[in-house]
Amino acid sequence: MQLQQKFVEVAKKHAKKIAVYDQATGKDLSYDRMLIAALILAGRFKKYKSKYLGIMVPTSAGCLLSTLGALMAGKIPVMINYSTGARENSIYAQEKCSFKTIVTSQKLLEKINCEPVEGMVYLEDIMASLSTPEKLKAALTSKLPKGMLQSKVGHGDENSTSVVLFTSGSEKEPKAVQLTHKNIFHNISTIPNIIDISENDIFAGTLPLFHVFGLTTTFWLPIYLGASIITHANPLDYGAIVKSIIDYKITVLIGTPTFFHGYQRKSNPGELSSIRYAIAGADKLTEKLRLSFQKDHGIEILEGYGATETSPVVSVNVPGANKPGSIGKPLPGVQVKILDRETDEELPAGKEGKILVKGDLIMKGYLGDVEETSMHMHGGWYDTGDMGVIDEDGFLWHRGRLKRFVKVGGEMVSLVKVEEVLTKLLPEGVICCVVDVPNPKKGADVVAAVATGEFDRKKILKMMAKELPAIAVPKEFYVIEDIPIMGSGKVAFREVEKICRERQENGKS
Repeated sequence: MQLQQKFVEVAKKHAKKIAVYDQATGKDLSYDRMLIAALILAGRFKKYKSKYLGIMVPTSAGCLLSTLGALMAGKIPVMINYSTGARENSIYAQEKCSFKTIVTSQKLLEKINCEPVEGMVYLEDIMASLSTPEKLKAALTSKLPKGMLQSKVGHGDENSTSVVLFTSGSEKEPKAVQLTHKNIFHNISTIPNIIDISENDIFAGTLPLFHVFGLTTTFWLPIYLGASIITHANPLDYGAIVKSIIDYKITVLIGTPTFFHGYQRKSNPGELSSIRYAIAGADKLTEKLRLSFQKDHGIEILEGYGATETSPVVSVNVPGANKPGSIGKPLPGVQVKILDRETDEELPAGKEGKILVKGDLIMKGYLGDVEETSMHMHGGWYDTGDMGVIDEDGFLWHRGRLKRFVKVGGEMVSLVKVEEVLTKLLPEGVICCVVDVPNPKKGADVVAAVATGEFDRKKILKMMAKELPAIAVPKEFYVIEDIPIMGSGKVAFREVEKICRERQENGKS
């Protein structure tokens, strides 16, 4: 089965139930209305020539429907990141996947001050130009028996590509990841078996759909269940999201630690009590944030781990099997092994090395990049590029990106570990990022970028020296008020590193 066929099944079963409470338009869309709207868009999208269709729309009913409509039309949606260089990302996607048409919103382009790119079509124009026959045809088609309708919107099998997503590009040029229907189905069909969620849950739809974390866990997962989604176009509008949690009694909140910080700041103790599950991923969940959320709301944030290439969830802590600080046990059907960084020898429990993953969640490959695909995939195993440990109980512990280990004076230093120590010592909510800058004698120096200079540096350095070897203690603090953050809520390491290196060359702190 393909994802759009599953949607048809769910829409038929829960026809009158509200699927999406769209905060961008103030409209509530039932499952049967979603089905009709997706069929209307599919009719339009069929007219575009390429098998790929760019989608650059904020998290909203419009984005969900565009994705569904593309799949129903036999197209492969290519999700484009508008939070970091929308115009450049659009052109990059068009060139990488050889297509022209990008479905977007005029309102979005105005808001982010983006010049239109050739091939862009606006959702507003499509909706305004719909004819009565088009609407009538879609409405009648939606009444077809489930099996007949599924065969009309099915194009290929579960191994067909369901989406193209781009890696974050936090470290280098984004790669075009091809995820199949089978890949995403693995995640959305497995998660309800280990976490007690159902059609009765109400999901916060706050994550952007150009990231796999949002696409899988806050769009396809609730759709698979027949649950309701409260969509917010701007994930940083913490006040409005907290209000939605209270007003709609949201039960499932999934996000990055950065976003959870925002919800914590904008809410009063006890206001988030409707939440049954709070799940964090994409970045390290700090002990400080976990404990403050628990204290104020009685909610334990469960930490998980994944990657774009793994659809994304590899492992997650769950009630009854939760080790704070770890990234949980691998999902059922997922194999994880740890290999020695130098020899590629498989390591026993408790030994740190490279994390490799195998299972139905592993991508088809990078589009148009056989070399990168073969570098990361070996015999069905995907090399995540992350370092980690599996403990005696089968829990996975993340030690950071291999690329975020740096050699200082011949010793390997984990920048993630330095970051964890620094975050613990800085005032609440201060964003920091630890990077390396060149040092002709030692190879590199560890430096820290912080969002404010209002703290006692000497005291912090003294405390860090108690927990870290001398070579790992930052040699400099660079104050960057607006630390570059990507749409996913992750710090853009490459950007921060560039700023720090420039500051170092100019002798500025």
